[in-house]
Amino acid sequence: MKDKRPVRIILKEQAKAEFEELNRIVGEQQAKGITNSEEMQLLKAIKQKTELIKQNPLYGNNIPKKQIPKTLAVSNLFRVELTGYWRMLYSLEGNQIEIIAFVLYLVDHPAYDKLF
Repeated sequence: MKDKRPVRIILKEQAKAEFEELNRIVGEQQAKGITNSEEMQLLKAIKQKTELIKQNPLYGNNIPKKQIPKTLAVSNLFRVELTGYWRMLYSLEGNQIEIIAFVLYLVDHPAYDKLF
């Protein structure tokens, strides 16, 4: 049976800052008439993946509990691959009313490697 609870996506500290910066860069590029860039592709990928997570909160690759960095202080962690070797890391919390996907990090591959 499919879970009918709505899924809300919340961008936390680092992810929110990265997303806002990416939006700013893409806005400037669009103002200059640029129609395709790495930043635009990354922003589009983030939006697409968040929609997939809303449809299926377990969409990402589940990180084994023993591999979750203690600094994240979460009980579960999922990874979604984005364009250009970027990664989105998110954790799920839920109750009887809704499921919340907290996007913790939007990181490039070198930063991802440092985290793990």
